[in-house]
Amino acid sequence: MAEGVTRRVEAVGDSISGTFFEPVIRLGVTGLARSGKTVFITSLVANLMDRARMTQLVAQADGRIVTAYLQPQPDDTIPRFDYETHLAAITAAEPFWPESTRTVSELRLSLKVRPTGLLGGFSGPRTIHLDIVDYPGEWLLDLGLLEKSYAKWSRDVLDWAEKRDEARDFLAAADAARGRETWEEPDARALSDAYKAYLVAAREAGHADITPGRFLLPGEMEGSPALTFAPLPVEENAPRKGLWREMERRFEAYKDRVVKPFFRDHFSRIDRQVVLVDALSAIHGGPQAVEELRRAMADILGAFRPGRNRFLTSLLMGKRVEKILFAATKADHLHHTQHGRLTAIMEALLRDASDRAAFAGAETAAMSIAALRATVEETVSHNGAEVDCVRGRLLSTGRQAALYPGELPEDPKRLLNPARSLAEHWLDADYNVMAFAPAPLRLKPGEGPPHIRLDRAAQFLIGDRL
Repeated sequence: MAEGVTRRVEAVGDSISGTFFEPVIRLGVTGLARSGKTVFITSLVANLMDRARMTQLVAQADGRIVTAYLQPQPDDTIPRFDYETHLAAITAAEPFWPESTRTVSELRLSLKVRPTGLLGGFSGPRTIHLDIVDYPGEWLLDLGLLEKSYAKWSRDVLDWAEKRDEARDFLAAADAARGRETWEEPDARALSDAYKAYLVAAREAGHADITPGRFLLPGEMEGSPALTFAPLPVEENAPRKGLWREMERRFEAYKDRVVKPFFRDHFSRIDRQVVLVDALSAIHGGPQAVEELRRAMADILGAFRPGRNRFLTSLLMGKRVEKILFAATKADHLHHTQHGRLTAIMEALLRDASDRAAFAGAETAAMSIAALRATVEETVSHNGAEVDCVRGRLLSTGRQAALYPGELPEDPKRLLNPARSLAEHWLDADYNVMAFAPAPLRLKPGEGPPHIRLDRAAQFLIGDRL
């Protein structure tokens, strides 16, 4: 009760402060593995500080943004997003991709903006704070655990694991642990380690449904009982002191001690949200990978509909995120003539996920972006035909290479229908993906790193508040 009262008082205080003093926009940035969260934040901040490439941000186009600068973040207990180190990585003479998100971090960017309207000519610039909160997307997927029992979660995980070669060793270990009435801690740890090894392999293979998320990013809780469990085949009337009951107890402890505090302390304070999605890698992975992505997007949308979730209703205190952007990253891996098709696929996935999640309450949008453009476009002759390609420096060898990833369909149903039916392969096409290294940059004064539609993304997320 005391925590609830404290959060209400803080919310009222933030509202009053934003109305009469300096408004604060809390922007959450998340996404699944390799979706480019760190690069997105680094490029966004760099381009808001040097805005020559932000022509689609209306406040910049109107000349109302006077300046932007970094300030100490308001939360002293959260690590600072290491902007300077990440910017140095992508702007070095031999640039490289910065390290990925490992935990929650935060950065405050303050913008001085001239107001509009009748009083705009009489008052000076107003300071608006943009607090960017970076957190792993795997943690967001843990929301679905709050509404699941251990038996339901185990059943769902094992059903999907049976379809994957990466799970072979873990499934054998889970089957051997079936019905165990006596056990010791090394038994529980060995089973949990086998499950974690499967999760690592599944993530490397491009699978999106990775829960519990903290198993891959344990932080200071590594080795604790709350992070030492695994799914087991459902047992009716399991012994009270058996292994199945102990796994169930630890699963519930994970929800209470790990998942709920994250949503209470971080997620409940977010105003705007961007979810980064590596849709191209999912398409390259085949129909089942696209279906996993669709289910993951539905689970993520569940985080933004607290009305139907009694746990979130109490944790979020009735607050809703106002805007959510689902952004397909790595648009620079496609020629611009295919960007519209990638956006249409994202919109179809979002619409499908929204219907499945019975979602309502926030404004949503889908977009194709590249926070840092790593390629250039060119047209090459191949077998007597002109082919639109992108050229860049390969991450594996450092050599220049041209890529034609395949032609995305105009109708997204040609991808979504095989995905729903869990087809093994695409019937009429193959899609390729290359990993490109960042290109060396030669920035002019006032220019941020080159991008694709980062300014449009910023306009959707924060433009109305500027």
